[in-house]
Amino acid sequence: MLSTFRNLTKTKSGKIILALLGISIVASFGLADIGNQGFGLTGGTLARVGSKELTEREVSKAFERALTQARQQNPEADYASLAKDFDPLVAALLQEKAMLAFADTNGLIVSRRLVDAEIARLPNTRGLDGKFSDQAYAAFLQAQRMTDAELRQSLYSGLLQRLMLTPVVGSSKIPVGVAGPYASMLLEARQGEVALVPAVLFRAGLNPTDADLEQFYAGNKARYIVPEQRVLRMAALGPEQVASMVATDTEIAAFYTANQAIYGGKDVRVLSQAVVADRSAADAIVARIRSGASFVAASAPAGLSAADVSVGPQSREQFNALAGAKVAAATFAAKPGSLVGPIQSDLGWHVIKIESATREAGKSLAAARPEIVAKLTPEKRIEALTDLVTRVEDAIADGSSFAEVAAANKLAIIETPPITATGVARSKPGYTLPANLAAVLKTGFDASPDDDATVETLPNNSGFVVLAVGRIIPAAPAPYAALRPQLTNDWIVKRASDRARAVASAIAARTAANVPLAKAIAEAGVPLPKLQPVALRRIDLAQIKGPVPAPIRMLFNLAAGKSRMVAASGGRGYFIVKVVRVVPGNALTQPGLIARTQAEFGEVAGQEYAQQFVGAIEDKMRVSRDATAIAAAKKRLTSGAN
Repeated sequence: MLSTFRNLTKTKSGKIILALLGISIVASFGLADIGNQGFGLTGGTLARVGSKELTEREVSKAFERALTQARQQNPEADYASLAKDFDPLVAALLQEKAMLAFADTNGLIVSRRLVDAEIARLPNTRGLDGKFSDQAYAAFLQAQRMTDAELRQSLYSGLLQRLMLTPVVGSSKIPVGVAGPYASMLLEARQGEVALVPAVLFRAGLNPTDADLEQFYAGNKARYIVPEQRVLRMAALGPEQVASMVATDTEIAAFYTANQAIYGGKDVRVLSQAVVADRSAADAIVARIRSGASFVAASAPAGLSAADVSVGPQSREQFNALAGAKVAAATFAAKPGSLVGPIQSDLGWHVIKIESATREAGKSLAAARPEIVAKLTPEKRIEALTDLVTRVEDAIADGSSFAEVAAANKLAIIETPPITATGVARSKPGYTLPANLAAVLKTGFDASPDDDATVETLPNNSGFVVLAVGRIIPAAPAPYAALRPQLTNDWIVKRASDRARAVASAIAARTAANVPLAKAIAEAGVPLPKLQPVALRRIDLAQIKGPVPAPIRMLFNLAAGKSRMVAASGGRGYFIVKVVRVVPGNALTQPGLIARTQAEFGEVAGQEYAQQFVGAIEDKMRVSRDATAIAAAKKRLTSGAN
């Protein structure tokens, strides 16, 4: 309960829906159009909820977006690192589908106008005048890698969830009569005494014989099991296999010819531009310029500074991106020194002056060659590596063995010593599996020796590896001879702990018989540490970082006057805990605590209501899953092969 209270203090209003459907809302940004589709669990369909289907494409896009968000916190995150999030993500998507299907069945809708209003509220969809701009909206969709339909579906789903769940969550007020006793419990104070019987005091004189160690080994073989070990065979498919691939003269010349917009000559114009919200302001700027005012002076009454109107040198492509195609076309059609405008765009009304114009010479083929080679060669190597991977996969599918595939493609074989699933080689202390190959350890330990070789994707775009199981060494106890030093230490630790336990049990028994704890310690016949007084309120436990120590937990589990022995963590010995006094709490003296407990319990209750409500919807709409298809999709997506 204390851990629950501690977690409650970390909750905030408004997080209940997010806690239930946070993954779903994130994932929905990756969803495609959701409509009534075929009902068979085929053709990429992973599950069905009522009239809605969840496809692998939807999950793939949601997973891709989850990776993008994860990389904002950890740039090295990859699909494999998100494997644990796959099942919750699918579950959240199915919850969302269930709510959409339930809404359709019961005639609950979100109007298009409401979705339009949500789009208009997005700050990145507005132009310089603060109003919705088609051009800004298109740029926003492009930056988010979404279509208009995908964004609308996302907003539709989010609004529907909010409208359906808010009333459910809002009905979770907890009465004072329920919150008050819990708040009083938090204020309960306890005073006690804690004594430690350290195991280290009993190690002296413990020298095991061979017979002792052999008997200890025979009775504790399960403690010394060496996990299954495997010899893995791998052959890298990476940049080194395609290093000889370079762009040819023909390919370089063809690329140069096809990209004259980059390498050919271009017009560059130095521009001044004023953009204002209405035509009258633009006409006034033009009139002042034609009356002899400078562009800067003419623009000043409109609130524009010299920095605002100075655009500087622009190519047509650059100015097109800045002001739009219509404005750029008119500007580059005019003569140097002329005034262009007013012209209207999504940004407002433009007035442009062409200060000067020059013609920049392009690059010759010889000058552009290094740049083109730097672009084409990596692309050619990627294509060659893809072809190599395809050849290897096809050869394996046609029945070729690992050795045959490696020989046919001149691949260097890497064979590990016997290693555990964590990459540790007991026969070679200090052995380390190369970091990039460690990513395929799990696959190697999931496979059977009879399975065909597989081609696995390595992290950080470092290539691929052909993987096969060479040999399996079953789990078994380590040999006695190799364990003797460890057995000696373990035997001593166990015997010392047994001695400490016997002394602690005797002290606990005397304390239970009403002998003062201090007296029982003094008469134990062993120089033990002095007992320590302890006093805490239950609410103070929330301030302890990490797990609550065992003697403190026991202090709050015993009645006044009672005592008990409890083991110390890490085999350090045994505590004897005695509760001297219990002072009940009274939350009536702290009405703020009662209110806070009400609020925190209310948030948890609201989350529970929301979970039960969504669960009931899923039951009502009958979720059907294709477990085989989901497992296959998980394997593909978490390997990054999507």
